[in-house]
Amino acid sequence: MQPRDEELESASNREDITRLSEVVETSARRWELIIYPSLFAFVVLAAYGFFLVYRLAGDMHHMVNSVDIHMSAMSSDIQSISRDMGNMTTNIRAMTVSMDSMEHKVGALQPILASMESMEKSMEAMSNSTQTMTVATRNMQVDMSRLNNNVGRPMSFMNAFMPW
Repeated sequence: MQPRDEELESASNREDITRLSEVVETSARRWELIIYPSLFAFVVLAAYGFFLVYRLAGDMHHMVNSVDIHMSAMSSDIQSISRDMGNMTTNIRAMTVSMDSMEHKVGALQPILASMESMEKSMEAMSNSTQTMTVATRNMQVDMSRLNNNVGRPMSFMNAFMPW
């Protein structure tokens, strides 16, 4: 009876092993149905992500070039404005000196003094207008400096990431 029991046990083990291998094969087929499409979807999404990053880098390059060109033109215009304001300041200083010398001469001429007072008021208004222009110009200079800092810093930061 022992050989018969051993044969039954051996046959039972074979059936169990056969059943186990079938279960493993069906499980492997199920996993193949999940893994291969997922792997394909991952590859497609990775390729699309690379394409998007590549396009973004190209767009940033064009944007930086455009901003750089406009900043160069704006910089030359601001330099021209600054030079013109310097010339205007020099002319105003010369006018102030001339006005001071005129004031001393007018002090000696009493009969003309009455008409010179109205002229002095006009010059004071002109001086105030000039001061207002100077303040406005200084504000423009500050605004342009802020614009330069606000645009220049991000562009230099972004240029550090560009490979070209």
